Parts: sequence; C-alpha cells; structure tokens
Amino acid sequence: MKKLLVIAPPWLWMVAFVALPLVVVLGIAISGPAESVPPVEPFLRWEGGLVLAPVWDNLSLVFGDPFYLDALVQSLLVAGACGLLCLMLGLPMALGLCALPARWQPAVLMLVLLPFWTGFLLRMGAWIGLLRDSGWINGTLISLGLIEAPLPLLYSWPALMIGMVHAYLPFAVLPLYAALSKRDLAVEEAAADLGATPARVFWSVTLPVAAPGAVAAFLLVFIPAVGEYVIPELLGPPEATLIGRVLFQEFFQNRDWPVASSLAVALLALLIGPILLFQRVERKS
Repeated sequence: MKKLLVIAPPWLWMVAFVALPLVVVLGIAISGPAESVPPVEPFLRWEGGLVLAPVWDNLSLVFGDPFYLDALVQSLLVAGACGLLCLMLGLPMALGLCALPARWQPAVLMLVLLPFWTGFLLRMGAWIGLLRDSGWINGTLISLGLIEAPLPLLYSWPALMIGMVHAYLPFAVLPLYAALSKRDLAVEEAAADLGATPARVFWSVTLPVAAPGAVAAFLLVFIPAVGEYVIPELLGPPEATLIGRVLFQEFFQNRDWPVASSLAVALLALLIGPILLFQRVERKS
C-alpha cells in the first residue's frame, strides 16, 4: 500500500498532463472542422446513435501539402543548425570549465545558468534592442565610420540563430560538462608522453569521452528547438515558415484545429526517434 501511495502521484500526473492531452490532440486531428466553439466536429459523436466518422484528410494534407512540408523541413534544419552551433560553442566552454580549479567550477557553472534567472521575453527584448536599426551594434558601427547606413540585423536568419543559440546554449554545456568532468586526465597525459600532439589527444582521447554528452547535448537542444515559436516571431525573418508559427496561425488565426492538431501529431512523430535516441544515450551514460 505504501509503495502504491509513492508511485500513484507521478503516474496520475503523467496520465493527466501527458497521456490525456495526447489523446485529445489525436482525437482533434481525425475530427472535422466546424463553425462552432470549439471549431471541431468530433469524430465520435451522438446523433440519435453513436456515430464514428474519423477524418483522415487532415493527416494526408499535412504530409502532402508543400507548404506544411516546407514548414517541417525548415524547422528541422533550423533546429539542427542550432544544435550544431550550441555543440561548437558548448564543447570549448565545457573544456574550459573542467580545466578550472575544482573550487571555482560551481561558481562559473552558475554563470552559465545565469540567463535562466531572467525572463525569457526580457532576454529576447535585449537582443531586439541590440540588433535593431537604432540599436547599440548599428550605432557603434556608424559612429566608428565603418558603415553609413544601419545593417538589417533584426528580423533576419542570423538574428534568429543568435537568439536560439543564446536561449539553448546552457542545455548543451551541462551534459558536455558532465561527460568531460568524468574523464581520466592521466590517459591524456600518457598519450602526450607517448608523443601524441594536442590535436591527436583531443581527437583520440578527449572527444570519444565527450561523445555521449555531445549526443545528449545536441538532442536536448534539437528537440525543443524544432517547435520554437517565440524566437522566430520576435527575431526571425517574415519568410521563416517554421512549424511553431504555422501551428499558431492554424489554431488562432485560421481556427482550423484539426489541421493544427495534425501538424502537432506529425511533429511528434518526427521527434519520437530523437527522443528514443536521447533516452538510450542517457541509459548508457
């Protein structure tokens, strides 16, 4: 009985806030649109008798319409680029953290997490202030005489990537630091004593140790970045048709909940593989 009382709350939480919402989204995805509130004609309804009328056109539309396919591909590419950039920046940061004296590492690690102490919208607002035409970057370049007119930094692909990397970089640093902090420095010293160059030591000794952390870091960035909405909306170019934007438009502007739910199902299906890979890496590490 005591064991049941311990495991029941997390299971109830999972059912209420994970399983049940997924069932609702799947149900809306195979329902039809309607001029009602909510704008959905349920696939299972009572019309003098129980009627089962699933609509599969929504799912086929998502995977067959070039607009939705382009949104999915763009989102995957942007999330992949963000993950790679976070890896490229996070690996030297994690190595630098591990090279510090042990008493300094917690304090510096806290600095890495410092952005989470401020509001997300506040951080994005700071980037808007830096990147806009009258912002600090353009103002400095103009005052130095390097440019005559402001550069179009805001609402561009570089601005989008800057915002996303800034937001997700700590998610990459932490698993990399966890993996690298467990490595045996004596092995690296032995390789150097045997004549290996620093580059050879890095590629042959350090990087294999960091590989599980690197995979976890990439997936921790990639999975949430695929569905990102706020950063593309605040910093990205108008032509960026990412899946988060499309979902918002279908839900709140077009009020086509079945198509929006079908997009969410398609996105979830695409992320099942990375999620399972992340869990496998976590179990091994």
